Amino acid sequence: MPIRIVLVDDHVLVRQGLKALIENDGSQVMGEASDGQEALRQVESLRPDIVVMDISMPSFNGLNAAREIGRSFPKTKTILLTQHDESQYVSEALEAGVKGYVLKNQAAGDLLQAIKQVSRGQVYLSPGVSGAVVESYQSKLDETKARLTPREKQVLQLIAEGKSTRDIASVLGISVKTAESHRTRMMHKLDIHETASLVLYAVRKGIVQP
Repeated sequence: MPIRIVLVDDHVLVRQGLKALIENDGSQVMGEASDGQEALRQVESLRPDIVVMDISMPSFNGLNAAREIGRSFPKTKTILLTQHDESQYVSEALEAGVKGYVLKNQAAGDLLQAIKQVSRGQVYLSPGVSGAVVESYQSKLDETKARLTPREKQVLQLIAEGKSTRDIASVLGISVKTAESHRTRMMHKLDIHETASLVLYAVRKGIVQP
């Protein structure tokens, strides 16, 4: 089954060239749009696998559209195709949930590779994107994850030690409902939703010993 794609660029000639390139590689371009708002309508109607989208567009740019697609249509993945290689754009794109970031000055095969990798659930960044940019973004993520309250850190430690929610409530002298609330907020902050992954995170951060 071909990968189903919506193309978004405010230049018709660019879209025509991309469509030919993508369809020659076996994927299906099922829709086109010239700005972010139109892209959202296309995604809502067609539910493509991937949106290939420029950043710089009138009315509603690619970054804003990518955020909205991520919130409203999480099964549709976004690849940004752009001339911008500055760190601020790459970081904003990753924070917006973009799964592919392809520079227009790279070879055509770069976009095709991005489509394949993103369709398999992977993240693709053009070789021209600095590794330092990615490291900077990961550092920001780590800082965000570190912003747990003292109580949430206690809950994390107790979970990592194998305590149930009822046990945690007893140890901390709080209600089961409050313990569950701390657990939920902490997991949301860390964007970790499985106990095994929480334990691994706690070990990596030195909160508990392996």
